[in-house]
Amino acid sequence: MTDPVDLTRALIRCPSVTPEEGGAINLLDRILSEAGFATTRVDRGGVANLFARWGEGRNGRTFGFNGHTDVVPVGNIDDWSVDPFGGEIRDGILYGRGATDMKSGVAAFAAAAIDFVSETPPDGSVVLAITGDEEGDALDGTRALLDWMDANGERMDHCLVGEPTSPNTMGEMIKIGRRGSMTAYFTLTGRQGHSAYPHRANNPMPAMARLMDRLATHMLDEGTDHFDASTLAITTIDTGNPANNVIPAQTRATVNIRFNDAHSSDSLTNWLQGEATRIREETGISVDMRVQVSGESFLTPPGSLSALVSHAVKAETGVTPELSTSGGTSDARFIKDHCPAVEFGLVGKTMHQVDECVEVAQIHQLKAIYTTILRDYFSQTR
Repeated sequence: MTDPVDLTRALIRCPSVTPEEGGAINLLDRILSEAGFATTRVDRGGVANLFARWGEGRNGRTFGFNGHTDVVPVGNIDDWSVDPFGGEIRDGILYGRGATDMKSGVAAFAAAAIDFVSETPPDGSVVLAITGDEEGDALDGTRALLDWMDANGERMDHCLVGEPTSPNTMGEMIKIGRRGSMTAYFTLTGRQGHSAYPHRANNPMPAMARLMDRLATHMLDEGTDHFDASTLAITTIDTGNPANNVIPAQTRATVNIRFNDAHSSDSLTNWLQGEATRIREETGISVDMRVQVSGESFLTPPGSLSALVSHAVKAETGVTPELSTSGGTSDARFIKDHCPAVEFGLVGKTMHQVDECVEVAQIHQLKAIYTTILRDYFSQTR
């Protein structure tokens, strides 16, 4: 039997802070190859990615797992009570950067897949798509894997992303979709002048305050069937003016929008542009706007895939999971264009924190859930 805890500890000891490979992808490549998986490195843009398949990719159904081995920086190492890359176990708790997000998840589905195909070879294929670029810009990670799969005729019929999904208790939540995320950057330019003679200047600050107030107080929606209401947050307003007697020529602001399936990034961009134009017409202030889209909202409607995962979770934990679309973004936002995708993984309370950790028992439990999913999936008739 493949021990998912030992594999998690080995992965934690790989210092794979985005975009460094750190040895984690190499380790999985070796382990999966030795277990009979056909592995291919799909590196792009300096990012290490791994595609591994057991079985004939074009024969029978194919179930896929997706996850990442890259981790966020540790921060101030003096704040840690353990070596963040030591994989230390204390009192049944495994510590280290990536223990929750998400080296345990990768280890659990790799261990489940290895043991499953060796014990009960399925009529079909098992795919593992593992990236080293989820915590960064995500331009050359799962996107690169999917591009390579499309170019080489590789497919997944369904995919489970092993991100931590449960807020407090193991098994309490499955993600069946995610909100979209976009950021808008505004630069307002007026005319500099002396604060004693404001009529000789055109101050961009009141215009910016008016624009930000309109954006922040506008109700985007009241939520949809599977999503909470969309939100807009002002994250910064910056002028950088050190003088108290000078009206600045320029000021900048940034807003972040998390949106549900009532919107698209295009529709929201059009709304933002309309508000910017309105401010320009009212004030004579020049408005420049730049938009960056991290991902569109998506939903995998409740159905056979979510039921499959829910059944396995309840069988192994006794908990009936909630189907949710809460939280931030994940690589499921890319996979949803390839095949139906849901997310299920560990309790995520300590991800990205100092002394990130996970209960050892939960890692074994997660492997058991993934094994049950594979067994039930391949026992179903097509």
